[in-house]
Amino acid sequence: MSESRGIEFRQVTKRYGGSDSPLVVKGIDLVVPKGTLTTILGPSGCGKTTTLRMIAGLDSPSSGQILIDGHDVTTLGPAERNVSMVFQSYALFPHLSVIENVSYGLNVSGVGKTEATRRAKAAMESVGLTGYDQRSPSELSGGQQQRVAVARSLVLEPSVLLFDEPLSNLDARLRRSMREEIRALQQRLKLTVAYVTHDQSEALAVSDQIVIMNAGLIAQAGTPQQLYEQPDSEFVAGFMGEAMLFAGQALDDGTVQLGPFIVHARRPVRSGAVKVAVRPEAWQVVAPGPGALEGTLAKLAYLGNVQELTVNTALGEIFVVSPDVQRAWHVGETLGLRLVERGLSVVAA
Repeated sequence: MSESRGIEFRQVTKRYGGSDSPLVVKGIDLVVPKGTLTTILGPSGCGKTTTLRMIAGLDSPSSGQILIDGHDVTTLGPAERNVSMVFQSYALFPHLSVIENVSYGLNVSGVGKTEATRRAKAAMESVGLTGYDQRSPSELSGGQQQRVAVARSLVLEPSVLLFDEPLSNLDARLRRSMREEIRALQQRLKLTVAYVTHDQSEALAVSDQIVIMNAGLIAQAGTPQQLYEQPDSEFVAGFMGEAMLFAGQALDDGTVQLGPFIVHARRPVRSGAVKVAVRPEAWQVVAPGPGALEGTLAKLAYLGNVQELTVNTALGEIFVVSPDVQRAWHVGETLGLRLVERGLSVVAA
């Protein structure tokens, strides 16, 4: 069983400083299955980068165990773990050529020059850098520098590859293409990857598993679809995709009353007061009338592929994303809103 677990945390804690210092990571259990990509997601200060650094061996846990491929590495240093890390800054050597950067780790490990060059060229080919051998990092674009950093990690043939906010220095278009490349590479080579980001769309796009951290604890772990469609808490619902929370009432038959609507919970809920998380795309704009929630359009923004509406209603201010970009709405007009079931979940009592 442990062999299928690429990375495993068992009740791992971390504090910086003495025993009176606060815990940054508060006793977490975590499994990254071998050959899969897990994204660790959360707000600044939640402990996600500390968690990644503990996998790398750059930080030691204060208590608990860390296993890689079933072997206890808790007390081992970075060089003894067969783990490679791609940093946010890329950390390339400016005075070395691309191929010298890529083969650097092999050279210091004592691999022969011919073998190191062969492996470096193979790693560069895998990330689309064939022919860039003699370029210097300063001659490369941000995306190309990112690929050099990935190739330099891949050439070491690590058991585990770690990414720390790898795309944050790139513009939006390049970020999208690079995350697709990283995902394709991970799947092709069957790499075990832990990937830290604060970008929800990035996490949804690349992950087999997403782990959401909050204040040093794991708030929820699961597939992208599970976290988006079945959040366990207000925090997870709000963090994944701008869900708004409304007060509702769970009825004896298992349905939930939300204003004029009766909705179905995805999992059993006790009757009584509940919170309902509703994502912007769950609202459908209709003509005012029976069966609709009426409201006044307070704000309007055209984004090309969608329009964003803010509507004042009896339930409060509601944020709506509508795919109807042809319609000309006007601030102050009365709208009707209906709910579709997708993008809606009951998260808390």
